Amino acid sequence: MTNAATSLAGKSVIALDAMGGDHAPGIVVDGAALARERHPELRFIFFGNESDIAPLIAKHPILRDCSTLRHTPDVITSDTKPSLALRQGRQSSMRLAINAVAAGEAESVVSAGNTGALMAMAKFVLKTMPGIDRPAIATIIPTQTGETVMLDLGANIECDAENLVQFALMGAIFSTAVLGHPQPSIGLLNIGTEELKGHDEVRIAASILRERPIPGRLHGFVEGNDITAGTVDVVVTDGFSGNIALKSIEGTAHLISHFLRQAFASSLIARLGYLLSMGAFRRLRKRVDPRRYNGAMFLGLQGVCVKSHGGTDAEGFANAIGVARDLVARGFNQRIAEELARQYGITATAEDMPVLPTGDAS
Repeated sequence: MTNAATSLAGKSVIALDAMGGDHAPGIVVDGAALARERHPELRFIFFGNESDIAPLIAKHPILRDCSTLRHTPDVITSDTKPSLALRQGRQSSMRLAINAVAAGEAESVVSAGNTGALMAMAKFVLKTMPGIDRPAIATIIPTQTGETVMLDLGANIECDAENLVQFALMGAIFSTAVLGHPQPSIGLLNIGTEELKGHDEVRIAASILRERPIPGRLHGFVEGNDITAGTVDVVVTDGFSGNIALKSIEGTAHLISHFLRQAFASSLIARLGYLLSMGAFRRLRKRVDPRRYNGAMFLGLQGVCVKSHGGTDAEGFANAIGVARDLVARGFNQRIAEELARQYGITATAEDMPVLPTGDAS
């Protein structure tokens, strides 16, 4: 194990909140080992309780020469309020991992800890990019046609039209950079596809996006069933609706899985049918495995911050690390900055951003 982060300079360094999540620090260390097997260029700075983490790292020879461990006395718990985390969590594993990105010691940070606290700390330390009022949580959702980016998933309960326009820009750039869609289609989540439906904010945002040259194409309004149908490449909504939609999709997936288990256990013939179709169900399980899509991104920050699901295992955490690695490798934040400069002529500060037109929602 290296003794100083300075020895990692010039490498692909990821800061890890080793104490965040339901099964930390075990899944964090195990996940890092899996990620290193897939991406040998990765280096890690672990933040957390040294006596807990050091023996775990020692079990993975692949981590010994690519890791730095920094002891942190405090931990942000799952029920810590964001405001309290900001005031009292300055020496926590989460805060110091984020600080490492701000200081240039790491290129990204990954945590499976408290989402609200992580967002509050990341926004406070890393700041939002010029031209972005609020960061958004985005994730990739499997669909009938491939994969779709959806944002916001809970960072912003209420959003105005400007926020939704910014989400659309960031989501489109993410879709191109990570999913390879050269001209991603963008849909605004609504209660109907007709132009007169929905809140004023959604209709005004659609009006703005129709008038502006965006990095993609505006499909228009989409409904909840369009998300998993893959109707568009990017689904844009406020954090309240987005979080409910995501949890509904996850709940439906669990319900179908429960019904299938019941059906195949109902009779001897049903069990035989399962055995005959076992290969197909393995492929299905792999396709919808939530660990495969683990790693929600905080878009719009001046630094890469990835949130892993708190209840994930090592495989899921390794995938979250992979997301952080890909965002850095593909220059995601630089692409956003370039698009904002093209759209608004932004140079250094958010104050340079022109006021977005409100449009006419009628």
